[in-house]
Amino acid sequence: MTTRPTALIAEDEALLAQTLQRELHALWPDLQVLATAGDGLSAASLALQHLPDVLFFDIRMPGQSGLEAAAELAEDWPRDKAFPLLVFVTAYDQYAVAAFDAQAVDYVLKPVRTDRLAQTVARLQSRWQQRHRLSPGSDDLDPVISQLRTLLSAATEPAKPQPLLQLLQASQGNQLRMVPVSDVLRLEAADKYVRVFTQDGSEVLLRTPLKELMQRLDPQVFWQIHRGSVVRASAIDTVTRDESGRCSLRLKGLAEALPVSRLYTHLFKAM
Repeated sequence: MTTRPTALIAEDEALLAQTLQRELHALWPDLQVLATAGDGLSAASLALQHLPDVLFFDIRMPGQSGLEAAAELAEDWPRDKAFPLLVFVTAYDQYAVAAFDAQAVDYVLKPVRTDRLAQTVARLQSRWQQRHRLSPGSDDLDPVISQLRTLLSAATEPAKPQPLLQLLQASQGNQLRMVPVSDVLRLEAADKYVRVFTQDGSEVLLRTPLKELMQRLDPQVFWQIHRGSVVRASAIDTVTRDESGRCSLRLKGLAEALPVSRLYTHLFKAM
């Protein structure tokens, strides 16, 4: 018996979500829409609950964008199941559309046109059938993770190049401490702050979001290993991959193991 493909729709405009579901039923009767979500956080939670084959994610949603929700899923998605095929529902300009085209991640422009959606469905059907002819669950057989990684990198690039930071202005109690970037060992997002751990063992807080900091740190020196975690590459001591394929690393002189997201395991492909 052939397994029916499944999908989840994340769209904050209820009427558009209903229209999309109705059009999908007409174009792909076998596709089961398991759930719909109205915001990014709910979308990620429902996707982990239902593990669909296809995700239709609105780019702009309350709480999290479609890209952010997809990135969260990539970190928590079960290793034994291929990551869902992604379709972004977007009203973005041609720059974003060109980025999707370059990465072969499909998109549907608002308002949804039946002829354009039919093209998307045809591609999804082909890719879904191809997956079922291959061994599922392998990142090497599934380009979606690398495509998502590239899209996320493009989304965080500043419009204009900015000079690399040499000093961080960090809060420490009721004082402002000037921390040389050369002293930084790792950074960790924490609510509205970023925890900065220095090589002498001290810790300070920054009010600048990690996403903004990464635009002004040398990517050859600081590696992002998780949605909320960045480390100095030269300080990495060991990287371990467990039986499920999940990676973690330890920094020199520290016992704590830091998880490596599925989005960033390509940094350690030599393992």
